[in-house]
Amino acid sequence: MEEHEDNQYCFQDGNSSCRKTSISTSIYVTLYIFFSLISVVTVFLNLLVIISISHFKVLHSPTNLLILSLAVSDLLVGLIVIPAMTAAILESCWVSGEYFCALLLYILYLCTSSSVGNLVLISIDRYVAVCDPLMYHMKITTKRTMCSVSVTWFCCITYNAVLIKLSINEQVPRKCFEECFFVQVDYWLGLTDFLITMITPSSTIITLYLKIFLVAKLQARKVCSKGPATVSDVKTVQADKSERKATKTLGIVVFNYLLCWNPFMYLFLNFSKDNLSSYTISFLSLVNSFINPIIYAFYYPWFKVTAKSILGLK
Repeated sequence: MEEHEDNQYCFQDGNSSCRKTSISTSIYVTLYIFFSLISVVTVFLNLLVIISISHFKVLHSPTNLLILSLAVSDLLVGLIVIPAMTAAILESCWVSGEYFCALLLYILYLCTSSSVGNLVLISIDRYVAVCDPLMYHMKITTKRTMCSVSVTWFCCITYNAVLIKLSINEQVPRKCFEECFFVQVDYWLGLTDFLITMITPSSTIITLYLKIFLVAKLQARKVCSKGPATVSDVKTVQADKSERKATKTLGIVVFNYLLCWNPFMYLFLNFSKDNLSSYTISFLSLVNSFINPIIYAFYYPWFKVTAKSILGLK
């Protein structure tokens, strides 16, 4: 009987706070294969996006540089976070030590904050493109975009390093996934972080896209109410259509992010190791990085062309 009890816990000490996961071998292997495939495809697709925009100079536009920055965040998720979370959840016991626990949390926080930071920049870019198209190329330049992306990444790297330092209690031993991945933080620190990394940027993004939607609708009405169009009018309409199409595509990316990540933020407050929905929601948030390049493939012709060139070694 005692041997049976020892086998139930992660460590030989009977007071351990977590038990080993008891699932059948077939489910265990199937889940590993499934999440490994998601990880590999996420890395592969985001790498295609990064190589496409980096290599082809014709794609070096401000909007595409923002997409490139977002793809880097998604690449880190596929390369590090998804494999680590898969192993942590399926193995149940945390045997990787304190430093890897802190590193995993840091990379997850960094990917979250950098993604939302990039989406704020994308929303601003689309807002200027639709609401002030005549001044767009003067206000949004490649150099300014690169500076904005660099500042965003620097702030995210610094902020999350401080957050991890304040959050993790080095005196608490990490023996299972729950204890490592869902750290208990001070109430006010958690609330402040939630406001900075989710509420404020999400509100900004939603507000900007609502304004974009209203302006685009107004522009469409004006075009419909006009009489016979001149050559200049046709060019303006074509330019507006191009910008609206890009805005629609990136709006889907933004919606995908908000849909996938918002439930995950509440998970920090309501996580239970025995609650299957908690694990499901945590992986839903990571699948966001898998979906983004698929959206580009469907809506951006340039991505299809460059992907074929790269895969064909041309």
